[in-house]
Amino acid sequence: MKKTAVVTAGTGGIGLETALGLAGAGFAVTVIGRDLERGAGAVERINATRPEHPARFLAADLASLDQVRALARTIADGHAASGEPLTVLVNNVGAMFAQRQDRNGVEASFVVNHLSPYLLTELLLPTLTAGAPSRIVNVTSGAVTVAKRVFDEVEPPGGYYGFHWYGRAKLANLAYTLDLADRLDGTGVSVFAADPGGAATGMTNGTMTDPKIVSPALRLLWPLVRRTFARSTSGPASAAARSSIAAATDETLTGRTGLVIGTQAHPIAPHRAAADPRVAEAVRRLSERHAPLLPA
Repeated sequence: MKKTAVVTAGTGGIGLETALGLAGAGFAVTVIGRDLERGAGAVERINATRPEHPARFLAADLASLDQVRALARTIADGHAASGEPLTVLVNNVGAMFAQRQDRNGVEASFVVNHLSPYLLTELLLPTLTAGAPSRIVNVTSGAVTVAKRVFDEVEPPGGYYGFHWYGRAKLANLAYTLDLADRLDGTGVSVFAADPGGAATGMTNGTMTDPKIVSPALRLLWPLVRRTFARSTSGPASAAARSSIAAATDETLTGRTGLVIGTQAHPIAPHRAAADPRVAEAVRRLSERHAPLLPA
């Protein structure tokens, strides 16, 4: 049976390398992105490898929850019409902002890094379940270790610091991932988080060079931290994509769920806060409030 995969933010960087890896593994890959030109370039690059199935591109701004809903309908309707299963969903999208931004009144980092993949996943669950055995792969980040762990609201009190807010949104998504794995256990849908480690991307070479993205307590140390971080993020995106590709394709993971796949493409222990059921419950309530499955 034909294997299919959807990769969000798949037109460049780690997402494109993930799409290339999945295409090489025999998947018919759909890449999602905002830019039509970049989308066409991604499809051309994937198809130049002469995959078993041609790639395609769907345009959507994943910072817009309305566009996420429309994207989910397009994907679900397409699979219903073709009768082909949706085998893998890779939520690769991620963004960090140096200055606070809103998306329809909600802080942008939380929207892009958590609410968007949460909503797309929830809306595609019927399609993924119908296509079981299938897999959901949510890309996480080591930045979860600097995150505040209170999720009563989208934003914690205090000043805005992009690196910490990014880590907090990724922590929310990791807690959701582990909680979802428990929820779907026995359905044939496996759920994994993939930690790419570091790679030289637009985010690491751009936003992360601004010391104002961290709290004042860390700001004086940030140049040293940045240099240390830079040494671990100088590798190619193809290496960083290994964890996502393994989570999506590794046959030794068949029948398993709720694992974090690390940079060496093997399971690693999740961050402790992400496995806290109190955190998962708070994230669930917050997600349902700000990203309802049906628009208001």
